[in-house]
Amino acid sequence: MAIEVLPVTGEQSDLLSAAIALGDRYTKRLGLLTPPAYRKYAEDGGLLVALEGDELVGYALFGLPKRSQHVRLVHLCVAEEHRGKGIARRLIAELRSRQGHRLGIRARCRRDYGLSPMWSGLGFVPKGEDIGRGEDKEPLDTWWLDLGHDDLFTEVRSDALLVVTVDHSVFSGLRSEGAERAVEESKALEAGWLADLIELTYTPQLLLDVHEIENREARQRQRNGLPQLRAASPDGAAVSVRQQEMLAALSKELPELLIDGKMRARLRYVAETSCAGLQVLVTRDPELERLADIAWDVARVRVVSPAMVTLHVDELRQAQVYRPADLMGTAFSMEEVASGSEGELVAFFEQTGGDTGTAFVERLKALGADGVLWRRELLRDGDGHPVALYAWAMDGRTLNVAILRTASHPLEETLARQLLFMLKRLGRDRGAQIVRIADPYLSTAARSALGADGFTEDERGFAALIVDLCGPAEAVSEAAGEIAARAGRTAPRLDARASPEVVSVAERAWWPAKLIDTALPSFVVPVRPLWSTELFNVPAMLVPRDDVLGISREHVYYRSAGHRGESVPSRVLWYVSRGTAGQQGMMAVGCSRLDEVIVDDPDSLFSRFEHLGVYGRADVRAQAEPTGKVMALRFSDTEIFPAQVTRSRLTSLAKGLGLTWKTPMSMMKIDSALFQAVYEEGHRKT
Repeated sequence: MAIEVLPVTGEQSDLLSAAIALGDRYTKRLGLLTPPAYRKYAEDGGLLVALEGDELVGYALFGLPKRSQHVRLVHLCVAEEHRGKGIARRLIAELRSRQGHRLGIRARCRRDYGLSPMWSGLGFVPKGEDIGRGEDKEPLDTWWLDLGHDDLFTEVRSDALLVVTVDHSVFSGLRSEGAERAVEESKALEAGWLADLIELTYTPQLLLDVHEIENREARQRQRNGLPQLRAASPDGAAVSVRQQEMLAALSKELPELLIDGKMRARLRYVAETSCAGLQVLVTRDPELERLADIAWDVARVRVVSPAMVTLHVDELRQAQVYRPADLMGTAFSMEEVASGSEGELVAFFEQTGGDTGTAFVERLKALGADGVLWRRELLRDGDGHPVALYAWAMDGRTLNVAILRTASHPLEETLARQLLFMLKRLGRDRGAQIVRIADPYLSTAARSALGADGFTEDERGFAALIVDLCGPAEAVSEAAGEIAARAGRTAPRLDARASPEVVSVAERAWWPAKLIDTALPSFVVPVRPLWSTELFNVPAMLVPRDDVLGISREHVYYRSAGHRGESVPSRVLWYVSRGTAGQQGMMAVGCSRLDEVIVDDPDSLFSRFEHLGVYGRADVRAQAEPTGKVMALRFSDTEIFPAQVTRSRLTSLAKGLGLTWKTPMSMMKIDSALFQAVYEEGHRKT
């Protein structure tokens, strides 16, 4: 028979008497409460009963304090013979529904009743304890169910470079409890130099773990340390769904693991981190570290050790805000802003200063009224939501960008960096020598990305040079100087003596410039067709990849760990090796700037660079040598040649320079003159 939950007033004497009778059955646990007290709670709207047919099988008695914004749960009672039917959950759900405007529900319960699993199962978390009033002084636990309202603190954005959650294995170390090494590793997260870089947070599961400590003094010591960390309050329903998703994945991927209470708690940490909008969970628990792949695949949470955080805080932060690998798996679409639809965009793109509301719409509408052919482009994500907006027009050799906005989105900073590179490519294709961004109300993400991409600011906005020349340093810098002068700017004069570091910065700022006669070395890297397709879509996939945003700014390529004289910074020429049946191969397909070469164990490299690549953990492990090491090549600003350069043509170009072309079996250094010849051949107009 269905359970019905409904409120009871003081005038409903039959139901009120039935609730009192049920409560009297359990006075040893609930305490003695007189009938007038029940009636007073009912008159104040504080009594819900659960009925199965005509029988009262449970009730919730609660107070609604006027001076505080929470519900004070006095009794939650279910008849013993009706337990296990979800009646308590129904009562709490109804209470939440009726009192959802309040901050939460607070309950107090003796610790020795052993009801912690019930409270946590209903979504409550332990918030502290007091000494009981009875002769035995048994502690009273305080349980709290958050009703989903942000407090003032949750509105404050962290100024830290990286926000992470910690589990109990790390928190105990922070409180100087545990083995010496555990304490040392955990306390490294609180080092003075990290104070402005990392903010530590905790989720409700940590409260449950602290609550389970048997010794009261130890339990209280840990509770005293909680205020030093920021509290995260993810939605409980969303956490339960995420936890179930991981349980399903765990049963499939690691069927040998025992799914007990401890394992569920580990998964809860991951789920709460994910639903709090965070991406890094720090642990010293080896069993939780075993779940790293599932945590990432299902919840997009990186499970890392304290050492990983302290050693690679910058990379972990970058992995949070810049995720080109996610772009490659997300469908984006580009469209022109239709006339008359400008007003619909106000809700998506933040306006500030004098650009609010109608002013923003009028600016969009006005583009084109001056006789200039403006293109107003709107980028939507796979769900159809606007995520980026820009308007551009050519003015001679300048690509003018009047509006450049990004909307609030998990990939906003990634989109901003991609859009800037896309605008540079667009300018190059249109014969532009300058990209000028004149939007006075740039989004924060776009403004942040500009400084790292060679754009400089003046009274007219931001501008970057496009120096489409591959040649001697003096010739390239002279061309850059002439372009800069037309823009009212200056450019540094470089020659062949410039250091590789300076040349690499210049090639990024003046992209696609190449200063060939300098000390910046050039390498050729053989890449199997499989990975060339995944990274560059060359050879093309049988099912074309959505490539609205073009090739990502930054990626990583893994290979065997043996050194071949590689150095950074440098340029790399990508050479597709022999393909299998039906695959093209034996050709140079593009080039990139090489930013970093690292040799380490596969799992460490995958944790550092997963956000950049198309590789799975198993793919990275497959590259390991007997030593157990793998080499990661981090590269950026990839250009795919309009025309691939075949092996026969490479041989011919090398011969013309008095050189010999050898099909590369591994990464090898090549003469920069040959790099120039291949680069120019790849861009040769037929």
